[in-house]
Amino acid sequence: MTETRGTVSDAERFARAAAAAVGAVFLLVGVLGFIPGVTTDYDTMTFADHHSDAKLLGIFQVSVLHNIVHLLFGVAGLWAASRTRLVPQVLIGSGLIYGVLTVYGVLVDHDSSANFVPVNSADNWLHLVLTVALIGLGFVVKKRLDGDRAGRAAR
Repeated sequence: MTETRGTVSDAERFARAAAAAVGAVFLLVGVLGFIPGVTTDYDTMTFADHHSDAKLLGIFQVSVLHNIVHLLFGVAGLWAASRTRLVPQVLIGSGLIYGVLTVYGVLVDHDSSANFVPVNSADNWLHLVLTVALIGLGFVVKKRLDGDRAGRAAR
């Protein structure tokens, strides 16, 4: 695949745009988690434990660690956008991590010290949606890139 020279295919453009969009959304969410007003009960935010009552948009329980995780996913998405061949792995890998976080959120007692991320029921549902969406998008990108490679090889 030509990433630094030659023409960029529609599949490559799609992959880059998908990764950039995912990265931008996660960066935005990470930043918004640190803005009082957008995040309710901001003064109760802790670094990492279930005592943080701060909620992004008044719905999703957040902490400094939780916001940093969002920022890191954002950076990973933007980084992947500059490396087309890695986009499917980053998207699918991110989806798998959110799958683990979903299971963690379902199994952990939300009022226990084990809920160090922290998560609430709204987070669990969102993480489940992110799991499906990121993995699905990763496979769509992979299929398009594989088709593009096969088409180029046949020429």
